Amino acid sequence: MSVVCRGVRGATTVEQDDREEILRATRELLALVIHLNGIHTEDVASAIFTTTPDLAAAFPATAARQLGWLDVPLMCSHEIDVPGALGQCIRVLIHWNTATPQHDIQHVYLKEAQALRPDKTVLLSSVDMAELNRWIEEQLKAWRGS
Repeated sequence: MSVVCRGVRGATTVEQDDREEILRATRELLALVIHLNGIHTEDVASAIFTTTPDLAAAFPATAARQLGWLDVPLMCSHEIDVPGALGQCIRVLIHWNTATPQHDIQHVYLKEAQALRPDKTVLLSSVDMAELNRWIEEQLKAWRGS
């Protein structure tokens, strides 16, 4: 099977425009996307992060750097301010070089963002959140040491 560039989507929400809350939620989102799809950093072509206009306390891409995506091209932007749209939302589109078929990619929608794509909601019962949080902490320690 040949390797192609596939899009992997994800979104989450935060309760307030707070730097640490934005970074923590983005790290959790990315860690789940990475874990569920078996993504290796060297296979990520790029990633685009967006936030709703009510979030401006941090660049979500910083969370990707904290998880070791030091050489991955990253970009942040704001979503279009559509009346009535879900607020306090962080979205990501990862461009992933993979042989995984499109229908096998697991997109991740957490917290209030599950309403955006209820058909793509991941059953988190299959994920060991303690193990995932240990991995996130390991990545943060490595990043702080660099």
